[in-house]
Amino acid sequence: MRVGIVVDSACDLPQDFIREHNIVLLPITVRIGEAVLADHRDEEATLSFLHAHVAEHGAEAETIAFSVNQIRDLFLGKLVIDYDHVFCLTITKTRSPIYDNAMQASFAILNDYKPVRQAAGHNSPFALRVLDTQNLFAAQAVMAVEAVRLREAGAGVQQMRERLETLAGNLHGYLVPRDLYYLRARARHKGDRSVGLLSAALGSALDIKPILHGHRGETSPVAKVKGFDGAVAKLFEFAGNRVRSGLMTQTLCLSYGGELSDLHALPGYEKLRATCQEHRVTVYESVMSLTGMVNVGKGAVVVGFADGPHSFE
Repeated sequence: MRVGIVVDSACDLPQDFIREHNIVLLPITVRIGEAVLADHRDEEATLSFLHAHVAEHGAEAETIAFSVNQIRDLFLGKLVIDYDHVFCLTITKTRSPIYDNAMQASFAILNDYKPVRQAAGHNSPFALRVLDTQNLFAAQAVMAVEAVRLREAGAGVQQMRERLETLAGNLHGYLVPRDLYYLRARARHKGDRSVGLLSAALGSALDIKPILHGHRGETSPVAKVKGFDGAVAKLFEFAGNRVRSGLMTQTLCLSYGGELSDLHALPGYEKLRATCQEHRVTVYESVMSLTGMVNVGKGAVVVGFADGPHSFE
């Protein structure tokens, strides 16, 4: 059984990991004025676009998800030939139309794949499962890493489906934004009233930064800390404590809205890495997707892991 894994480009995985494990991307296109870039998770291209466009005009950007027809064409043109069963893991449907587009496309794919496979010499059936990760960025990457692990361990598709569905409800993403005014401007542009003017103004005036928690499709603040460095240090300390308590997978994902050398210099980073190494938790870190950066701003930090119910302390 040839099992394929598909993610969208908001899934913050290292470029080398995607390439090494043949993960297929559904690219999200970002348009800022006349500048357009399809995000294929090329870190160099992302950083170049960031410095040229996102910093000044990112709040007004338009993000364009892969359409129903584009997803259908990708599958019928390649994936139904290369694989027998595909897991398509999408960003939370509460923040993007990608899940709904993939679900709509799946009906056409499953209706039309037979002649395509037969022409390629495959007479066996093809199956597709679209899963909502219920999370964002580095947190959705945790599920992709687990899908790769299961596939390489020889797990059956039913075992993979059950494990990944369970994992989706236990993914946790924690984010510290650097610029609350940017976050508010972006939310307002998208019609999202979750970040109010007063909280943004107070946060910037007092240098108070929120720590946001993404879980099961919802995002909410769980702490407010003075200073960006202070908030990141508190988040890294908390993540280290969760690692010590035992995660559901031996995986922790980090993403940063800029150069990774800046992430490495943040307070608490080295201690978190050491804690993960001590407890045999593998850390995957990447430049945040272009989609992520235009939505939460340059310099934001995200930590993702799978864990049972817990409170932020």
